[in-house]
Amino acid sequence: MRILLVEDDRTIARGISFVLQQARMVVDTAETGAEALELAKLYDYDAIIMDVMLPDAEGFDIVRRIRAAKNIAPILMLSGQTKAEHKIKGLNAGADDYLAKPFDQNELVARLQAIVRRSKGFAHSRLEVGGITMDLAAREVSVEGQPVALTSKEYAILELLVLRRGAVLSKENFLDHLYGGIDEPDAKIIDVFICKLRKKLALAGADSLIGTVWGRGYIVRDQQMQRTTAVSPRLTLMSTQAA
Repeated sequence: MRILLVEDDRTIARGISFVLQQARMVVDTAETGAEALELAKLYDYDAIIMDVMLPDAEGFDIVRRIRAAKNIAPILMLSGQTKAEHKIKGLNAGADDYLAKPFDQNELVARLQAIVRRSKGFAHSRLEVGGITMDLAAREVSVEGQPVALTSKEYAILELLVLRRGAVLSKENFLDHLYGGIDEPDAKIIDVFICKLRKKLALAGADSLIGTVWGRGYIVRDQQMQRTTAVSPRLTLMSTQAA
């Protein structure tokens, strides 16, 4: 997951960033509302963490402006205020959740994962798509109960595809979410990761989960999509042998 953290206190921002990175998330930080608005326009974030008090604006106003720009990324607001009216104000501004400081770091990660999966149409932390089960909380993948051992990058790629099932993702999309613009390798590395991921899933019995859209990227289609969507000549579901 790629997260935008909007927090002007650098000590707090470093602490939150560390917690999220330990949960294998890529984190971008912004210290002002203006910077947050610019980053939200440029990148497809899985979620945004928004502090209420910023040096140039209230977090509530920045949330409203993000929503006015048709950005639907789930937003978790942070505040030292615990009164109900502050929570209501944040939710009415367009936030999806509200967490008061100080907070438990595990609760922050759990709430973040919850609003992300709900925004993608999943009610539970165990996501089931195309014969696989992905447990976001435990960071585990299985096929018909059989665990599939994945590297951190392979897991991140599969998580991105599953959360955005039905959408074609380019190599640039993967690089943005895996590296966040820092020390990005050549885009061809994504083909290597996908190939290895397909082989592992195929050995477990899920050999047609990840599709290739030639010239565009990769896609995961759930069973309902596979039944109702005709396969175009340019869309080929790649088996391990074809990878």
